[in-house]
Amino acid sequence: MEGAWRKVRKALGLRLFAHAPVLGGGGVRRATAGAGVCRRDAAVAVASASAGGSGPSTPSGALRRSRSGGSSSSSSSSSKGKCAICYASLRSGHGQALFTAECSHMFHFHCISSNVKHGNYVCPVCRAKWKEIPCRSLSSTSPHGRIGGNQSRSPQQDPHMALRRQVSNRRREVRRLHTSEPADYNDDEPLQHKEAFDNVNSGSGKTAQISSYPEFQSVAESSCLNGFDILIHVKAPTSSSDYVTGSLVHESSVRTSSRAPVDLVTVLDVSGSMAGTKLTLLKQAMGFVVQHLRSSDRLSVIAFSSTAQRLFPLRRMSHHGRQQVIQAINSLGAGGGTNIADALKKAVKVIEDRSYKNSVCSIILLSDGQDTYSISSNFQRTSAGCRSLVPSSILNEHHMVPLHAFGFGADHDSDTLHSIAEASGGTFSFIEDEGVMQDAFAQCIGGLLSVSVQEMHLSMKCTDPGVQLRSIKCGSYPSRVARDGRSGSVDIGHLYADEERDILLSVTIPKSSEQTSLMRVACAYKDPVTNATIKIQGNEVKIKRPTSTVSEPVSIEVDRERNRIEAASCIESARAAAERGALSEAVTILEDCRRLLSQSFASQNGDRLCMALDAELREMQERMANRQLYEASGRAYMLSGLSSHSWQRATTRGDSTDSTTLVHSYQTPSMVSDAGAFPELRLFASEPKVTGPGSEAGLGEASAKVIRHHLGNEMF
Repeated sequence: MEGAWRKVRKALGLRLFAHAPVLGGGGVRRATAGAGVCRRDAAVAVASASAGGSGPSTPSGALRRSRSGGSSSSSSSSSKGKCAICYASLRSGHGQALFTAECSHMFHFHCISSNVKHGNYVCPVCRAKWKEIPCRSLSSTSPHGRIGGNQSRSPQQDPHMALRRQVSNRRREVRRLHTSEPADYNDDEPLQHKEAFDNVNSGSGKTAQISSYPEFQSVAESSCLNGFDILIHVKAPTSSSDYVTGSLVHESSVRTSSRAPVDLVTVLDVSGSMAGTKLTLLKQAMGFVVQHLRSSDRLSVIAFSSTAQRLFPLRRMSHHGRQQVIQAINSLGAGGGTNIADALKKAVKVIEDRSYKNSVCSIILLSDGQDTYSISSNFQRTSAGCRSLVPSSILNEHHMVPLHAFGFGADHDSDTLHSIAEASGGTFSFIEDEGVMQDAFAQCIGGLLSVSVQEMHLSMKCTDPGVQLRSIKCGSYPSRVARDGRSGSVDIGHLYADEERDILLSVTIPKSSEQTSLMRVACAYKDPVTNATIKIQGNEVKIKRPTSTVSEPVSIEVDRERNRIEAASCIESARAAAERGALSEAVTILEDCRRLLSQSFASQNGDRLCMALDAELREMQERMANRQLYEASGRAYMLSGLSSHSWQRATTRGDSTDSTTLVHSYQTPSMVSDAGAFPELRLFASEPKVTGPGSEAGLGEASAKVIRHHLGNEMF
C-alpha cells in the first residue's frame, strides 16, 4: 500500500494525473483490462509538456498516464493513439486534456464533452452506458484545454473540468436542441484570402454553346405555317480538365483547378423517426459532403425536430473546420417532432445575415416526416399553400437561392417538399431505399461543386418581318414573349458544368420565294470563377423555300423534345387524376402517352431518351396499382420526375441506382464521378444494427475505416 501511494505522489509531482486511485480492499483497486469492462471511476489525464515519456511506472487500471499509443487496456482506437471521435492523435506534450472513460476508452476531453453536450451519454466506441459523464465547467477560463497552477486538484475541484452524474430521468436520454443562439447570424467565417487563388486558372477557357434545330430544313414557298417548331439547345462549359471529380483533392492540388467556392447550408431532420439506421446513414452522407468540400467552401448545418438549431455558423472547410463539423454531426441524436418551417427560417437567415458571400450558394433539406407544427389538419396542400412555408427572401426571382429537398422513406410529405423546392428553383428527390442516401447527396453535391454558369439569360429575336414568335416551352424557367411577337427571352440562371437545356419555340412562318431567316439567338451569363460577363451570339436560324414540297423527316432533336414535353404533361395530368382518387384514369393517361411516344419518329429510330421515357411511365403505372402503393411511393416518385423534367436536372427517384434509367438522364460527368467516389460506403447500409441507448451516435466502425483510408486521417 505504501509503495503504491509513493508512486502516486511522484506522479502527481510530475503533473501526470488529475486524481488519485480509489482505495478498496486495503489497496489500490485495479480494473481488469479490456474494452468491455467498466471501472468504478473515470480517470481524467492531462498531457503535460513536462511529462516527456519518462517517469515512474504506474498502476494499471485506475491510474492512467497520457502517452502516445495509450494503455494496453484501451480499445483498438486508443491503443493506436487516436481519439475515437476526431481520430486525431492522443499525444503528450501538447497541453490537451484527455478523458478515459469507465470502459477504458480514451478521448480528447473537448471532443467527448462536445459529444455529451448534444445528449449522448454512452461510449461512442462500445456503447457502454456511463455512470460518470464529462462536461466542461462554465466557470472555466483557461484556453484550449490547458490547465495551469496547481495540477493536483481533483476533477471535482478543477475549474476547467468537471464530472457530473447522469440523471436517471429518461427525458434526458435524448437532449433536445435548446442552446441559445445569437440574434443575428453575421458571425460567418471570412472567405479564403484572395492570394490563395493567385495561381488558379481564370475559368476553364471554354464558353457555353448554342445550337438551333428547325423542325424542317425546308418549307415550300407557298406554305404559311402557324406552328413551326425550333429547338434551341444550350450546353454549359465543360469541367476544367485539371479538376478531379469523384476524389478528394489536397490543398496543393486545389490551386491548379478552377471552380467557384460554395456557401452550403444543410437542413437535417433529427426527429424521433430518424433514430437508428436512418440517422447513422445521414451522418455518413454528411461525412461524404464534408469530404468533397475544399478550404474555400463554407458549410453551416441546421438540425431540426420540434425546434431548429444552427449547429455552427458558415465555416470554412479547412482541416480544423472539418474536425469541428464532424464532431457536431456525430453528436446528433434523434427525438421530437418535425418543424420544417422553423428550420427553413433559420437556414435562410444564415444566408441573409452572412457578412461574406461566396459566389455559389445553396440549401439542402432532408426530412422523413410531415411538418407537425406549421401545417394544421385543415391546411390546403396546394402549391401556393406549401410555398407559404418558404421564406419570401429566397423566392426573389433575381436572387433566388435554390433549395434542394430530399424526401426520405414512405412517410415524408412529398407535396410540401416538392413545392418548396419548386418555388426556390431547386429540385425534389425521393429516397425510397436508405441504401441510396449517399448516392442522392453525391449527385446533388457533384452538381453544386461544378457550377460553371450563373445568371444566364437567353434571348431570341425574329429576323424576317413576317416571322412571329408564338410560344416558348421551357418547363419552370421564367420566360417572356413580347406583345408584338418579335422577340422573347428565358432566364435559365445557373448551370452545372456540362449541363444542357432544351428550349422549344413555336413560330409563324409567312409565304416567301426566298430563303427565310427565322431568328437570331444570343445568351449572356456570368462566369462564377472570374465574375466576368460572357456574351455569345448563336447562328442565325434559316430555312430553304423550294417551289414545291420536299419530303423530308422531322428533325429528331425537335421530335425528341416534343416527346419529353408530352410525357411531362401526361405525368402531371395522371397525378391530378390520382389525387382525385381516379387511379384507373391515371393509369389510362399514362398508357395513352406511351402509345403516342412509340409512334413518334424519334422512338421508331431507336432514340434512347424515348426508351427511357417509356420505362419511366411504365414504372409510374406500376406504382399506381392500388391506393396504398400510390400513397407510399407513387406520389413521391411522380413528383420527383416532374421536378427533374421541369428543370431538366437530375434527381434521385425511388431506389434505382441503374445509370441506364431516366433517373440519370440529366446527369453530368461531375455527378456521376462524385456518386461513385466512395462505393464502399454503400455496403454499410447493411452493417449490423446496434440497438440500445445511443445506437444512432457516430459513424459505423467499418465506414470510418473506409473514410480514413481515403482521407489518410486528414479530415479528422
